[in-house]
Amino acid sequence: MSMEHARQHQPLRQPDRQRQVKVKVRKTGWISTGEKVLYSVATAGLLAASIFLVQFSADTDALNRDIRSLETDLAQQESQNENLAYQVKELSNPDRILRIAKENGLNIQNAKVKQAASVSN
Repeated sequence: MSMEHARQHQPLRQPDRQRQVKVKVRKTGWISTGEKVLYSVATAGLLAASIFLVQFSADTDALNRDIRSLETDLAQQESQNENLAYQVKELSNPDRILRIAKENGLNIQNAKVKQAASVSN
């Protein structure tokens, strides 16, 4: 072998001070894995609380609307009951009863007609 050939196969040595060492640089994120888990749990909790609050508000609003509707129905029923009570008083007037009895041929002799306040069994 010749010297030239031997030089080609041998690596050239560089002086120690010019030798470069490759170092792997590991990049770290600005948020660690533990912080990511904590943030995810906190976000899920906040989302669940928001959904619960909206659902609770919707249910409360629906109940309030139902209450208002029932109060309106109650007021109408009370008005109808008062009208019917007034009609009962008018129809149970003793003079009216006597007049209708005479029109239908009923003869009343010395009888007093009284208005019944309530019916008892």
